[in-house]
Amino acid sequence: MEAILNKENFTAEVLKAPLPVLVDFWAEWCAPCRIIAPALSEISEEYQGRLKIGKLNVDEFPEIAMQYQVRGIPNMKIFKAGKIVDELVGAMPKNEIIKRLQKHL
Repeated sequence: MEAILNKENFTAEVLKAPLPVLVDFWAEWCAPCRIIAPALSEISEEYQGRLKIGKLNVDEFPEIAMQYQVRGIPNMKIFKAGKIVDELVGAMPKNEIIKRLQKHL
């Protein structure tokens, strides 16, 4: 189950999370974001207990997107112990996302 992120819960859900967190920076109008959404939902279920996935709408929270230098979407950043350890930019297949995640689990 993916967490819906906002400025009230970002610190608790991402920066202070005990698990690695993949944050999906997305927007409603972004077709590639919608294309990868089902894969992220599947990964969230398959890796439950080892990884958290959070979604942050960049239109609703542009200040957070700017803070983390999100210039284009889809942009997925992997946080571990409150720090960004990897970044995935653009739509990519589920197996590629998993391959990049494996290094951080």
